[in-house]
Amino acid sequence: MRRILTCCRFHALGMTCVTLRKRSGGCQVEGATAIGVLRPVVAVCYARSSMNASFREVAVDAATRAGALLRAHLGGTREVSYKGSPINLVTEMDRRAEALIVEAIQRHFPDHGILAEECGAIGDAGSHRWIVDPLDGTTNYAHGMPIYCVSIALEIAGRVALGVVYDPHRGECFVAERGRGATINGAPLRVSATATLAESLLSTGYQYDIRSSSRNNLAEHAALLLRSHSVREIGSAVLNLAYVAAGRLEAFWELSLGAWDVAAGALLVEEAGGRVTSPDGAPLDLAAPSIVASNGVIHDEILKVLEEVRAR
Repeated sequence: MRRILTCCRFHALGMTCVTLRKRSGGCQVEGATAIGVLRPVVAVCYARSSMNASFREVAVDAATRAGALLRAHLGGTREVSYKGSPINLVTEMDRRAEALIVEAIQRHFPDHGILAEECGAIGDAGSHRWIVDPLDGTTNYAHGMPIYCVSIALEIAGRVALGVVYDPHRGECFVAERGRGATINGAPLRVSATATLAESLLSTGYQYDIRSSSRNNLAEHAALLLRSHSVREIGSAVLNLAYVAAGRLEAFWELSLGAWDVAAGALLVEEAGGRVTSPDGAPLDLAAPSIVASNGVIHDEILKVLEEVRAR
């Protein structure tokens, strides 16, 4: 059975509605219809770079347009379904935002592969693969809470080279390019200089099988809560990583995520001077990511606490 998804993109000449059909292998663009005349929304939130400008520009444009779509519909009646768990929500807005982003990538880079949270793998990845989370913070969004974002990353030859995160309610666009640093609305990002875990503000998240799994992060949360200023849980792994990169948090950890949750955000942290590993200190594995991201200074302290909890 094929499922039909539709999105609309806004531009100077009007509105184009694009139909995607979900197949076993992913999503495919089937057709487009132009409607009406609307003003475009233009956002520039990156610094000059040596990277192929079209990669960065397409990602920023798609993220900001998807964010505008999400913001325009926040607080409305949602069509909510579940992905294998009573706390793993998906809404029609996840799908509409994803369709918009997929259409933009396929229009500009038809030979590139895409890994999108809702559609899965689309096309042949080859050397270039886009990793898309169209709405990180779906549970917040479904409840009308304005704590969510759009995340788009580009992986080249197996390594993330570009990350874009857009928070539509704060108008904050985070951009990182491998070897070129990270920015927020064009201004340089830098992780905090906090020197000890005891002085740090942390954040975490919980996996969707928390009700049934013994590997649920509760013991780790309790241990780190008693050793830091506090531990937050804001409901968006992507924003947590962006906030570590911006120096608003000293660290974020979570035990079970998807590649779309960490690809862009992990690059933001690294390019802002931070450190990213798995909870055991090994390199981050995008295929099955568990993550610790920090300002780098307190990283070993956090890893030590997590090791102590695992040893109990």
